[in-house]
Amino acid sequence: MKERIFAVLQNLGTLALLAIAFPFNLTIVLAALLGNLISQPWQKSRVKNPNPKNIMLTGGKMTKALQLARSFHAAGHRVVLIETHKYWLVGHRFSNAVDRFYTIPSPSKDPEGYTQALLAIAKQENIDVYVPVCSPIQSYYDSLAKPILSGCCEVFHCDADVTKMLDDKFAFAEKARSFGLSVPKTFLITNPEEVLNFDFSQEKRKYILKSIAYDSVHRLDMTKFPMETREKMANHVRSLPISKDNPWIMQEFIPGKEYCTHSTVRNGELRVHCCCESSAFQVNYENVDNRKIFAWVSHFFRECKLTGQISFDFIEAEDGTVYAIECNPRTHSAITMFYNHPKLADAYLNDESDSDYPLQPLANSKPTYWLYHEIWRLTGVRSIAQLKTRLNIILRGKDAIFQFNDPLPFFMVPHWQITLLLLKNLQKLKGWIRIDFNIGKLVEIGGD
Repeated sequence: MKERIFAVLQNLGTLALLAIAFPFNLTIVLAALLGNLISQPWQKSRVKNPNPKNIMLTGGKMTKALQLARSFHAAGHRVVLIETHKYWLVGHRFSNAVDRFYTIPSPSKDPEGYTQALLAIAKQENIDVYVPVCSPIQSYYDSLAKPILSGCCEVFHCDADVTKMLDDKFAFAEKARSFGLSVPKTFLITNPEEVLNFDFSQEKRKYILKSIAYDSVHRLDMTKFPMETREKMANHVRSLPISKDNPWIMQEFIPGKEYCTHSTVRNGELRVHCCCESSAFQVNYENVDNRKIFAWVSHFFRECKLTGQISFDFIEAEDGTVYAIECNPRTHSAITMFYNHPKLADAYLNDESDSDYPLQPLANSKPTYWLYHEIWRLTGVRSIAQLKTRLNIILRGKDAIFQFNDPLPFFMVPHWQITLLLLKNLQKLKGWIRIDFNIGKLVEIGGD
């Protein structure tokens, strides 16, 4: 009963806050639409590409899909955006960059239906290139669909065996180590007792546990092992869903500065690279020129030639050594930093190489953030210094969704997409952990 009451108050309270923001957001968007209308005679005409392509993007609810749609559209290509049926309410479908929008079955619930729906859309829309913007669950299913779709269009994604290896935190660590690259000590865990029986007395550093399969809740658990007492450790470890069917890893915890990267690789050539300081819940992106991380990434792709979008998480230790702690074979939200890069689409589509590769965010690109996340963070400010820090992020950066010549997504994501998800949870008397405007969903226990 208490959980249901909390869920009602949580959803109603958030809906009330969005209602307060509604007129301000509407004013901004209407002003942008009016400004576009007035300035239209002086605006540059859209690029006429001599070889326009039809591009199919999945992950429509996520900002990174919107960014790629805008980049392909700006280069003169036509974009078809796709999401699963649950997210039919995608706010990005109202973008100027999106020509058509479709929903398809969830791959985890209906793998065959997912693949056949992609194939049907690809044929109907004469798709030339399919660029998956995957959720963690989707990336492997897109690899399975690749051979079937390849007869219809190019699929810009890794093969199934590569995706499986990269997505497996233990297998990836072993592969990187075989290339002579630095990774933390990593042990495969299929039973909680393996942690309890581990001899920590021989280790210089502590360890953390991570689920190999994506886990939206436990992914933020940074509990260090060994704990103060064996009893406390046993209670914690046995509460985790570790099993042979759901293996975890125990990984050496290396103190240092966290970084994340995005890489776009075509036929083994690193075409796009960016690197940002990172954290457990990352919604601020500013490019950092870390040459050691760049060298690590370049080395990895020289050894492991593939086509696709890959992101890495790194730790730079106090001695300057960089360690890759995991890999995700999918688009990273750091791609939002390329919002003003004129060559991003070509890096994905063209076979010809370019002396500018790998592309990095332009020198004049601003750090990206999500305004609603920043406003919420203001509620945690407890000093003038903290207030200045938070306001500085907003003033010197750029909202990742808002674009003056394409303002509707900025309005429709909070006041359509998120609002309808909240109303659905209110109807079900269901709570949530947090709202992620970046990936366009409510993060829930046992959610997607």
